[in-house]
Amino acid sequence: MKIIKRLLPVLFSLLLVLALSMLCGCSRTDSSDAEEVLKSELDQLKNLDSDTTQKYISYTEMFPDATENTKLSDEIQNVFSLFFQQFDYKILDVSVDEDKKNAQASLELTTIDAKSLATDFAAELLRTKITEAAQAKAGNIKDSSKSLEGHYLILNQLLTNNKYDSAVTDSTIQLTNKGDGKKEKWEIRRNYSLENDLVGGLMVYLSDPDILSPEDTLTVYFNTLKKMNLEEMSSYLGVVDIMNTSDSVKNSIAEALVEQVHKNFNFKIKTSSVNGYNATVTTEITTFDSNAILSDYQHSLDDYLASPDSVIDGSQKRYDKSLDLLLKSIESNTASATSDVDFVLINDGTSWKLQDEGRTLGDAIFGTLTTSPLDDSSDSES
Repeated sequence: MKIIKRLLPVLFSLLLVLALSMLCGCSRTDSSDAEEVLKSELDQLKNLDSDTTQKYISYTEMFPDATENTKLSDEIQNVFSLFFQQFDYKILDVSVDEDKKNAQASLELTTIDAKSLATDFAAELLRTKITEAAQAKAGNIKDSSKSLEGHYLILNQLLTNNKYDSAVTDSTIQLTNKGDGKKEKWEIRRNYSLENDLVGGLMVYLSDPDILSPEDTLTVYFNTLKKMNLEEMSSYLGVVDIMNTSDSVKNSIAEALVEQVHKNFNFKIKTSSVNGYNATVTTEITTFDSNAILSDYQHSLDDYLASPDSVIDGSQKRYDKSLDLLLKSIESNTASATSDVDFVLINDGTSWKLQDEGRTLGDAIFGTLTTSPLDDSSDSES
C-alpha cells in the first residue's frame, strides 16, 4: 500500500504530461497546416504568379476614382510583376482558435516603398492632367488621366524608370478552416486590409488627399508649365485672351510672349500656410518684365503718333503699326522681374488643386500685360 501511495503522484504527473503533450501536438498540427497554406500562397506572390496576384489584388479597386474601366491588359499585369519583385515575408506567429475554425497569423512583409511610389504617382498624374488640360484648350482632346489603363501606364512607367527602396511592415492575416472534422482546409480571408498590406499600404497612400502637400502640388504646376510647347502654353495660360488680338496677328504676339516665358520664368516656394481645406503658398516668381515691355512699347508708339506718317496712315494702318511695335518690344526685351505672389489652393477631399489654374498662373506670369495695351480702332476712320 505504501508503495502504491508513493507511485500515485508519479503516475498522475506522467498522465498530465502525456495529456499536455497531446494537446500541444494537436495545436502544433493545426498551426502547421495553416502556416503551410500561408507559405504556399505567399510564395506564389514572390514568384510573380499572375493568377495569385489577381486573386488577392483587385486592380479595379486600386484606383476607384478612375472613370473608365478596362480589362486586365498585359500592361496592368506587368505592373504587378514589377511591384512584387521586392516582395518577401516572414511568418512570426500562427495561433489557432479552440474551435479550430479560425486562425490568425502575424507576419513581417517586405514590399516596395509604397509611400514614395504613391507620391511619385500623384505628381505624375497631376502633370498628365495639366498637360491634357492645355492640349484640350488647344483642340487636342485626351482623357488618359481619367482612365484605369492610363493610371496603370503611369505606374508602369514609374516602376520601370525609377529605383525604389524596400519597406518592412507588420501584417495580420486571418484564416478560416472550411474543412470537416476529418480533414482541414485552411483558406486566407481576402479583404481590403490584406490587399492593402500586400502592396505595402499603396492603396491607402493613393487615396491620401495630402500625399502631395500644397507646396509639392504648386511645384508640379510650375514644372509642367515650363516644359509646355508654344501651343500648349499659349492655350493653357490664355495668352490670346489676355492680348485680345485679332486672328491675323495673335499667333505672332502669343509666340513672342511664350518665348519670353521660356527665357525668363522661374520660381521659388517661400512659405505656406494651411487652414482646413484651404492653403496659401507664397512663391517668388521670376518672369519677363512686363512694365519694361509696356514702357518701351509706349515710347515707340508715342514717337510714331507724333510723326507725320501716323496722320497719313489712317486708323487701320495705325492699328497695324501698334501691333508691330508691341511685337518688337516683346521680342527685344531682355529685362526680367521678380515678385512674391500668393497662390490659393483648395483640397476637395481628393487632392490639393489650384483654382482656375490657367488664368491664375497667367495673371502671375504676365503681370501688367493681363490687360491688353492695344486699342483696336480698326473699325473707325480718321
